[in-house]
Amino acid sequence: MDNKSSINQQLSQLYKDHSGKVLATLVRLLGDFDLAEEAMHEAFSLALGSWDTQGIPANPTAWLISTGRFKAIDNLRRKKRFGELASDIQQQIDELEEHHQNLSQQDIEDDQLRMIFTCCHPAIDPQIQIPLTLREVCGLSTEEIASAFLVSPSTMAQRIVRGKNKIQQTKIPFIIPEINELPERLDALLSVIYLVFNEGYSASSGDSLLRIDLSSEAIRLARLVLALLVDSEVMGLLALMLLHESRRQARTDLEGNIILLEDQDRSLWNRAYIDEGSALVQQALATRRFGAYTIQAAIAAVHAQSQGTTDWEQIIALYSVLLQVEPSPVIELNRAVAIAMRDGEQAGLNIIDGILARGELQDYSKMHSTRGELLRRLGQTSAAITAFEQALDLVKQLPEQRFLQQKLAQLRSQ
Repeated sequence: MDNKSSINQQLSQLYKDHSGKVLATLVRLLGDFDLAEEAMHEAFSLALGSWDTQGIPANPTAWLISTGRFKAIDNLRRKKRFGELASDIQQQIDELEEHHQNLSQQDIEDDQLRMIFTCCHPAIDPQIQIPLTLREVCGLSTEEIASAFLVSPSTMAQRIVRGKNKIQQTKIPFIIPEINELPERLDALLSVIYLVFNEGYSASSGDSLLRIDLSSEAIRLARLVLALLVDSEVMGLLALMLLHESRRQARTDLEGNIILLEDQDRSLWNRAYIDEGSALVQQALATRRFGAYTIQAAIAAVHAQSQGTTDWEQIIALYSVLLQVEPSPVIELNRAVAIAMRDGEQAGLNIIDGILARGELQDYSKMHSTRGELLRRLGQTSAAITAFEQALDLVKQLPEQRFLQQKLAQLRSQ
């Protein structure tokens, strides 16, 4: 691989991992989403030529921010020459030129947290807060976000534009709120972090089940929030993500194929994450003011701590509590699986058929794949094939497609 190709590859990875940080700082400096996005993309374009001859700088993120800042000043001067609101533009240029160029890593980390709080401001429609944050902070594509929310990309693009316009028009401040303002912003913030983690832990589409950059980013953001506000649900969410992430190495084989929980090599599980997550669960439960994230983390902790035999009784009890806190057909489906493991496949299948009879989760691939697996274990091959085919029609993720195709091939060969 020649030097230019190597630089290009490293830049692509840098964009994937750190473009959110670059954009967040540029938005703070420029006060304008569109100008910041334009400046960021110009900086990445310039990096390819500059780094090819001068080498990659010691702090590439800071270099990109600084370069983006200078490009923004150039673009503003060009606008001034064309007479577009010259006095306002000159003021903006003066402020940018006065700003200290040397950004610490902490400045950059704080800017990303500021960006999240800005996108989750109460003045922004709750339906827009989470997609806006996923797009502007975490760099997910509009298509990925649309897939997660089960809407069309064009609908999602309109929502994101409305959110950015709201920030500009109402001049929402780019700040970390005071402690007394944090609780009203917390639900949306934790939802964002959890959605980012889910997209990294089980990507909604694409060639790979895992997007480690996103799951790691979500864990980092949760740690930042916990440092700001010691709250049981922040602890619960961080614990939940750590416990799930502890299994990452065991979830796929060398070819990227899915390995189910019951078949995973537990020696590959990350014990440090399990210990930290389990300790956080205990802390959160001890407050007696916990919610859905903490209960889900407690379920994950039971799985993580089981040695050979899973305590399905405890898991069912926790799912029952979770259903009271947050009624959801997906939680009902997960509880049905636990009941199937304790009481037999038919008991779980009866619950699943009841959910489908209500018209719920009919477009949810995991509902049909779970139903297919229970039917397979009951020896109902023809019905199992139909269920797995329904799941395959709905899934967009290649490893999941391969997994379902393997199941179908095995059943059809019987």
